[in-house]
Amino acid sequence: MIPLVKPYMPPREVLMPALEQILYSGYIATGQAVDDFEMEFRRFIGNPNMLSLHSGTDALHLAFILAGVKPGDEVISTPMTAEPTNTSIAMVGAKVVWGDVDPANGLLDPASVHSLITERTKAIVLVDYAGMVCDIDAFRHISAETGVPLIEDAAHALGSKYKGRMTGCNVPYTIFSLQAIKHMTTVDGGFLAVRSEAELDRARRLRWFGLDKKRSRLENDITEVGYKYAMNNVNATIGLVQMRYIEDVIGKYIANGKFYDEALAGADGVTLPFYYPGAEASYWLYTMKVERRDDFIRMMEANGVLASPLHHRSDTHSIFKDSRRDLPGMEQWYESFVHIPCGWWVTPEDRIRIVELVKKGW
Repeated sequence: MIPLVKPYMPPREVLMPALEQILYSGYIATGQAVDDFEMEFRRFIGNPNMLSLHSGTDALHLAFILAGVKPGDEVISTPMTAEPTNTSIAMVGAKVVWGDVDPANGLLDPASVHSLITERTKAIVLVDYAGMVCDIDAFRHISAETGVPLIEDAAHALGSKYKGRMTGCNVPYTIFSLQAIKHMTTVDGGFLAVRSEAELDRARRLRWFGLDKKRSRLENDITEVGYKYAMNNVNATIGLVQMRYIEDVIGKYIANGKFYDEALAGADGVTLPFYYPGAEASYWLYTMKVERRDDFIRMMEANGVLASPLHHRSDTHSIFKDSRRDLPGMEQWYESFVHIPCGWWVTPEDRIRIVELVKKGW
């Protein structure tokens, strides 16, 4: 069975010596390996103001704090995402307000968001679902008009771009996930990109109990509550080795995704997603809409290819019952979208066979 997701790990003969060295170095907590990994990741993204964390969820939590979201505030978000995007809003005591999605791609609809902004709105969360990039210019216009900051959840979108700029450089706050099945994994981990060195310094304190690690504990004064969100040297060492391969790995996702875009155009029963002008997807999942989705999934699995919608819409969870509202775009999208394998493990022969299966019908 060709899977939908599969962790990439560097060759054993490269990764294991690096891990053994750090494991027996006497320093496995947050140290030089973390600093080195941050430096490499910043170079890759092109943003010097980035901080490594224990998870992408930690990054989201800190982004909401930095954006000034407090209990009783409202945050506009999308139900088309993994659960942590919106449970993190609950972590800061804010209320989720559901924006509708563009039924052509499942991404947050700027017009819907604009209509929902009130004096209680303190942030807008953009989710680059499956590696597709939101309409960044439209949202930047909304933010400039209203003063509401943007937080880009790029957990699915490492390596994507908007108008030639890498995701992580386009809005005030961006988060990345390095969880097990993402484009790149450190087993678990995340990054937060911010807009200034001052915010980076604050985030650095927030990730370590509110302490300034540049000073000894005897000299520290905690001025706001912080958390234990720091990455450790073991995860960072995996990340450092992964960085040697990241362009090649993400390149395979993108090459497969572009192949599907061309090969499946006009296929019977298939509607390909709409990509906004200037958006360059990184295709963590290849996403499309199909007629009779259940039949499609059964046909693909019978032929050894996993296909699935994968994500459960967030607005149906009981903790968000007070936020429920009609979302016609979401209804239209959710009834027919599906993913097919697109990652580094999908060979040129695999993707040709997958296209042939889709075109054969179900």
